[in-house]
Amino acid sequence: MIDEHKSKKAVITLRQLIVPAIIIMALAITSFYFLRPEESEAAFASLDYWPTEDWRYSSPETQGFDSSKLAQGLLEIKSNNINIHSLMVVRNGEVILDAYFYPYDGSTLHDLASVTKSVTTTLIGIAIDQGRLELDTPILSFFPEYEVANRDSLKEKVTIRHLVSMSSGFSCIAVPDEVTLEEMTLSPDWIQFALDRPMAAEPGTRFVYDSLGMHLLSAILQKTTGMTALEYARLNLFEPLGIKDVFWSDDPQGYTRGWGDLCLYPEDAAKIGLLFLYGGSWGEEQVVSSEWVTKATAKQMSTGTIKAEDYGYGWYISREDLFFFRADGTNGQRILVIPSMNLVLVTTGGGFELDDVTPYIEAAIIDLSKPAPTNLEGESQLQEALTRCLMAPPSQPVPQPPSIAASVSNLTYSFNENLIQIRSIRLELNDSPIAMLYLDLANEPTQRVTQVGLDGVYRASLAGKPSVARGRWTDDQTFSIDYNEGPGRNYYRFQLSFDGETLSFVIPGLITIQGTLEK
Repeated sequence: MIDEHKSKKAVITLRQLIVPAIIIMALAITSFYFLRPEESEAAFASLDYWPTEDWRYSSPETQGFDSSKLAQGLLEIKSNNINIHSLMVVRNGEVILDAYFYPYDGSTLHDLASVTKSVTTTLIGIAIDQGRLELDTPILSFFPEYEVANRDSLKEKVTIRHLVSMSSGFSCIAVPDEVTLEEMTLSPDWIQFALDRPMAAEPGTRFVYDSLGMHLLSAILQKTTGMTALEYARLNLFEPLGIKDVFWSDDPQGYTRGWGDLCLYPEDAAKIGLLFLYGGSWGEEQVVSSEWVTKATAKQMSTGTIKAEDYGYGWYISREDLFFFRADGTNGQRILVIPSMNLVLVTTGGGFELDDVTPYIEAAIIDLSKPAPTNLEGESQLQEALTRCLMAPPSQPVPQPPSIAASVSNLTYSFNENLIQIRSIRLELNDSPIAMLYLDLANEPTQRVTQVGLDGVYRASLAGKPSVARGRWTDDQTFSIDYNEGPGRNYYRFQLSFDGETLSFVIPGLITIQGTLEK
């Protein structure tokens, strides 16, 4: 499962990011490090290369970090079972630390959750740069074919600017769970549902986390450009940055999910951070205007007490003296940019906070103002730590399957309409230590094809939304699967219970649905 080109990488992350006081002590720096991007822009020379094809790697010491302490920190993170999948730091355009933790090895795409919102708003910025959109256009003008419920003078005022800054005034319950988002995804027409919501505030007066507004932006982009957000992103954002592999689902009407579920490699997510670090330029090309980058990463709305940061256009903005901006997704998906340090940090995970790893990382800072002496022993320790973080548990003997396994292998079971959108399931079993699971979901354009390790070791998906899985027979009729979707952002343990021509799909304590054998 391990991709060879990943084996040379390692990790770091800084708290929300590193506590300013600790940085001051660690670096003995001046107020230079607290400058805003427009003030510190001239402090760093333009890159002499761009990672369109490949990133350039250098040792941590060349950028002021201690390899030995990073190695020690990685092993502590692993031993404490922190549910982190990858950590990556880029300084001065070069990857100095990039680590992967079993069962994620970086060889598959990773679901970035609401980091997607920062990409969606970037696409809006590009469309504005191209003269296709204007920030202050009322959004209802893009949906003349919809009979919008609860239409009033407040809703008529909602503009693109309000959607990108999470200040539309639409009614939305997002804390502690995104109830309104879940209601939308269970509706037959997501755009209709998003538009029909009543207004709860004057547009532009209050920040409310609103995934539905980001989905409306995706629809607006498609209506304006004639391309889905994914198609538009491929042409105008991903292709210039050399991002080739992408998975991004759409809704029942074919609009790309503007609010989430964009899947990229962590190293490609870092390219988006680097793009914003350098004011929207990539080599000789201005991918998104510097004006948009400045506005997107400046305070547009106060979030109040919801977060320790304010909000720009799709990016969270620091309130502390140390300026940073951040794309943020649930369970640990992040792109963090600290302009004054010329740092881009990317994390993925299955549920962790930056404070869970910060204490191990802070100790590795030596001096960001100059290179540290070469540390060959530390580099060796770091490589060993990287290997150990990736290491899978020992493969176990595959138990003898029950007699039913041969008779149900490769049969397709179809399901009536259900809440989890499963249309059909097929399980392929043979004499190898790997089974194949085929999931066809109504709300995804591509069938999921996932390898299932039968020897206690996770295996990666081959097609569709990224995932890793392992499984075993728990009785003569029931096959249990540990399914890490994302891979690993969401964890499910579900059971396939075979009984003649029926199949029960069960997530214990949550849902049971019945499927029937396709003839």
